[in-house]
Amino acid sequence: MLSRPRALGPLVALFTAGYLAPYLLPTVVGRLSAGLGLTPAQAGLAGSVLLLASACAGFTLAARVERIGPRRGARIGLLAMAVGYGTAALTATVPLVVGGAIVGGFGSGTATAVAATGIAARRDPHRASTLGLLSVSAAAGALYLTLPHLGSGHALPFAAIALAAVLVWPLTAGLASGPRRGAARATVPVADPAGSPLPHRRSGLVLAVGIVLWSMAQNALWGVSGRIGLTQAGLSEVTVGAVFAVALGAGLLGVTAAGALGARLGRAVPIGAGTAIIACCVLLSSAAGSLPAFATGEVLWNLFYPVVLSYLLGLAASLDPRGRWAVLVGSASSLGVACGPVVGSVLSEAAGYPGMGRVLCVVLLLVAAPMTAVALHTSGRPLVPGSVRRRGGAPAAVVAGTTTASTGLLPQIGAPEQEVAEVAVPAARRAGQRSFRLARPSDRG
Repeated sequence: MLSRPRALGPLVALFTAGYLAPYLLPTVVGRLSAGLGLTPAQAGLAGSVLLLASACAGFTLAARVERIGPRRGARIGLLAMAVGYGTAALTATVPLVVGGAIVGGFGSGTATAVAATGIAARRDPHRASTLGLLSVSAAAGALYLTLPHLGSGHALPFAAIALAAVLVWPLTAGLASGPRRGAARATVPVADPAGSPLPHRRSGLVLAVGIVLWSMAQNALWGVSGRIGLTQAGLSEVTVGAVFAVALGAGLLGVTAAGALGARLGRAVPIGAGTAIIACCVLLSSAAGSLPAFATGEVLWNLFYPVVLSYLLGLAASLDPRGRWAVLVGSASSLGVACGPVVGSVLSEAAGYPGMGRVLCVVLLLVAAPMTAVALHTSGRPLVPGSVRRRGGAPAAVVAGTTTASTGLLPQIGAPEQEVAEVAVPAARRAGQRSFRLARPSDRG
């Protein structure tokens, strides 16, 4: 296997390819509706089916990436993306388009699962996740600026995602070709053999359920943002595409700031406060009736969304050094993303865009509390309960919370502590200073 610094590039590229379809969701749904004559609800359902296939791939491969091998898994995913999205781009028959989107979505989920497993095994998973989000935000922003000038129809966004898979294929040579036994020995402690149960089950489950609702609320608005700009704000497709590109550019700044900030504020503050700010942006964007309001809501929203997402992904990666929670939480996020377009379409048709925004705002505020609680419970506390008190006090806690070593090499919260046997020493047989001497290399016993 290649060294860690060299392996980061292929992982970031694979992460970018896998996440590109969700980032292009508004233009995919909008062009399916305009180009194929689908209703908004039908187009949203097609987008949801694509992302649901991606989530299913992640759930299926959560504990199998190491067994399959990173390079083989990545190439399977990229091949499915190229074939599936390419087929959807080359036909105008609705069943074939949807079938191609399903195959391509499964490929996106496979690529994302391999990337998430590799990122979780790195010494600093938050930094690697940040680089991946920077890359996919830049790629999606460039496509939002370019696609409106290349023509209309549903083919272009699907073709762009298929092309991204083809371009990433050569970089998979930098991934391990077989099962990552060497990596497992380097990153997984002896007490955590392969096939061991998931650690932090309660925290991981709360985080997974929370991120389903969090992602669903985000993408319920993201899936209909194009229609809000076109119909409610009265903008052209070129203008809406420019707003999205600027918004994703703001996302680049946000992720860059998150990478520079690192763990200085922990994970609880960015996740909790960031989600509350996002909820306010959802209200503003959903009620926008003009270019300034629409652009302000979208830009501020996309400024904070990838920041919070990077901390959520980093939190999931810290729960299990083998990357299983990272894949499961990422797949749960994809599941929420898959439900988003349908939820957004149904809510907007039933209550209008402002009513939809109010509902999503409440959901985000409710889900922020348990996810923040998980971050408070697990972040920066790799030692077992009571160990700081007995083994060094506050300075030891600071070292444990700021060390760059993988948390998998340290005892985890909830792990059973080693029993300490008390040895009674008779008072009459206390040893004196002369009973001790310096140890020498030749001493035995």
